[in-house]
Amino acid sequence: MEYEDRYRQVQRPKYDCLLFDLDDTLYPLSSGLAAAVLKNIQDYMIEKLGIEESKIPDLCNLLYKNYGTTMAGLRAIGYDFDYDEYHRFVHGRLPYENLKPDPVLRSLLLSLPIRKVIFTNADKVQAIKALRHLGLEDCFEGIICFETLNPTHKNTASDDEDDMEFLGLTRSSSVTNGSCEIFDIIGHFSQPDAGSSGLPKTPIVCKPSESCIERALKIANIDPQRTLFFEDSIRKIQSGKRVGLDTVLVGKSQRVKGADYALESIHNLREAIPELWEADKIAEVSYSGVNPVETSVTA
Repeated sequence: MEYEDRYRQVQRPKYDCLLFDLDDTLYPLSSGLAAAVLKNIQDYMIEKLGIEESKIPDLCNLLYKNYGTTMAGLRAIGYDFDYDEYHRFVHGRLPYENLKPDPVLRSLLLSLPIRKVIFTNADKVQAIKALRHLGLEDCFEGIICFETLNPTHKNTASDDEDDMEFLGLTRSSSVTNGSCEIFDIIGHFSQPDAGSSGLPKTPIVCKPSESCIERALKIANIDPQRTLFFEDSIRKIQSGKRVGLDTVLVGKSQRVKGADYALESIHNLREAIPELWEADKIAEVSYSGVNPVETSVTA
């Protein structure tokens, strides 16, 4: 018995969780959804927030660069809006018909005898729609999404992790836009020697923040030392690496700093990382009970 225990320990698979970004990771950038998202964000800023059209390109660039998402940056500099309304405007009109069922990726995912979780900055509705159009809605245990990490609409970031829920089943509440002053981030960076140290903080939790990734791992009970993180963003890959995740950069053929693997396409998964399928063989030899988990994604 002691020998069997030692044998099983030696044969233990390297990873027990695969953490996947969704947009531009499980489907290619060429789908056009990312370009449509940007267009919708810009339209929202003009139509709903009254921002001058001439300022939009520079503003979007600075907000994304410094806060991870334009939405997080807008909240940081003083704009207040209903999160659900924003997501309906930005994601509700996307050309989801551009996403086609992907039986090859579906087969790959279902053949992996490892826990699989989606981790996206998008809202739950958008994530589920995309997965359904791809035919992948039953390939994952669950979704860590915007609502998971931002369960209520607050003026300051919450440190209370008890109000967070895996799969994002809570809804954000509405706060009216007050007369708060808007921080001039364009003017800030036009000053000599301007840096990010003087920028206001955002109440929104999102990638590539390291604290966001750490919080997501805690909510979903994921061990970073035994997890492989798939992302198309170099910044997010590098943040994941800093919190202890092994990382896969998707959409690039060459590895960059912080990436343990690089896949030109998610379809290259088996060729690039064949050891992921070793867990199946280990289970058969050592009788360790590693079985694919029956999964579902619910609306």
